[in-house]
Amino acid sequence: MTAHMTPEQFRQHGHEVVDWIADYWTRIGSFPVRSQVSPGDVRAALPASPPEQGEPISAVLADLERVVLPGVTHWQHPGFFGYFPANTSGPSVLGDLVSAGLGVQGMSWVTSPAATELEQHVMDWFAGLLRLPETFLSTSTGGGVVQDSSSGANLVALLAALHRASKGGTVRHGVDPDRALVYVSAETHSSMEKAARIAGLGSDAVRIVEVDGDLAMRPASLKARLERDTARGFTPVLVCATVGTTSTTAIDPLAELGPICREAGVWLHVDAAYAGVSGVVPELRELQAGVEWADSYTTDAHKWLLTGFDATLFWVADRAALTGALSILPEYLRNAATEAGAVVDYRDWQIELGRRFRALKLWFVLRWYGAEGLREHIRGDVALAQEFAALVDADDRFDVVTKHPFSLVCLKPRWAGDVDADVATMTLLERLNDGGEVFLTHTTVGGQPVLRVAIGTPATTREHVDRLWALLCENHDWLANDFAEAAAQRAREAEERRAAAAAERAEVPAAETPAVETPAAQDETATQAAAQEDLSEADTP
Repeated sequence: MTAHMTPEQFRQHGHEVVDWIADYWTRIGSFPVRSQVSPGDVRAALPASPPEQGEPISAVLADLERVVLPGVTHWQHPGFFGYFPANTSGPSVLGDLVSAGLGVQGMSWVTSPAATELEQHVMDWFAGLLRLPETFLSTSTGGGVVQDSSSGANLVALLAALHRASKGGTVRHGVDPDRALVYVSAETHSSMEKAARIAGLGSDAVRIVEVDGDLAMRPASLKARLERDTARGFTPVLVCATVGTTSTTAIDPLAELGPICREAGVWLHVDAAYAGVSGVVPELRELQAGVEWADSYTTDAHKWLLTGFDATLFWVADRAALTGALSILPEYLRNAATEAGAVVDYRDWQIELGRRFRALKLWFVLRWYGAEGLREHIRGDVALAQEFAALVDADDRFDVVTKHPFSLVCLKPRWAGDVDADVATMTLLERLNDGGEVFLTHTTVGGQPVLRVAIGTPATTREHVDRLWALLCENHDWLANDFAEAAAQRAREAEERRAAAAAERAEVPAAETPAVETPAAQDETATQAAAQEDLSEADTP
């Protein structure tokens, strides 16, 4: 008979696991940020077959240390400056633990009313904290839902837009891939193109709108493309504007794009996956001016708002378009509350049927930190980023290459003219990451690689940012000196080769030089030979 873990055993081992996590957070700074394993190392440390008999939790925790930790890149490490932050926190972990313990399947209101109503309420709280349009509230025409990711949110936004544009036709006969179009910029996250593929439109349906010098979508270019495509018989369906692009945190001008989309009857979706949560800070809300024009909006609490993955906050202004695209009701899901139309069934707001009780961790985080604690976290990271950017800007070894209104700074090292700058920059990046103290990632701006410094891990302090700056300068200087010494060595070797060649030419003996007779010498030789012949003939008896 299977030996299930009893509540008392769970209590005992639960304490051990929580202690392990707390100890991990305490010593996280001692690990190399990026995992040092090679491909296949983790699997090689695992047995070929699963255990036939159950094992104690102590054995699992031992292998957690031996097998798993070496293969972990430590996203909560204070030296983690790569990608975007992927925050978690104590309250978030505890909320997830409660969610896992309850084991709720929250697909419908009736399957656990609290899972739905707490989520509705928390999403309304966040809409208020971010100062989003009132249409996004559950008490209005729209509402919010916790999605698994902004990639998923982008997909459901597109499906809702297709439903509205086709007046429900896509539900019956699918999309028309040769007519429907989606508009992005070159800086838009690739998940929107992926959404177009999944929705059946294909990549050819995605139109790329030009950007300006700040890498923001040009409103005039969007307007011209919409008018041209409409005149050709196409149906513009959705425009994806970004607040805080993945590469550089560029901001598309919502206040100018919104009226253009409204006039053209096109769904405006705002992807603010990283930067949207900054709206909890009043002085940063202006960066999202024009958000009231949005038909849908997504931002990730699991990036920069102290909540573990997955916790994407997604709102629509018209929930009927969303549920119209996604709702389907088989007999086994029918119930009185749903039939009466008195409740929200979140299975109709997402791709999947099943869903975890995700709102619990958001509730725990909000209750522990409060709105002011969340503002303090965002403000602190933005301040550190601005201080770091000032250091870069004042140093002649580096350039800040784009605007940096949030907590990401993109910088480009300067190199000597005879150095391949792209190779040198990527070499600098690898040296930093190989060192283990910090982890950075890169992007390209203007076709050239630049380093991204994303500040946002809760454990990161000013001292960690100062250490990153010191490592950047030290490694830049080492590489610059190395490149200079290599160039000098190449110059010396070239000079030595030239000198050796010159000496070799000068040292060839004259006797060894083959004589080349001139025409005059040849005539003189012939005359002497003829005279000798005449003399010989005279001596003959």
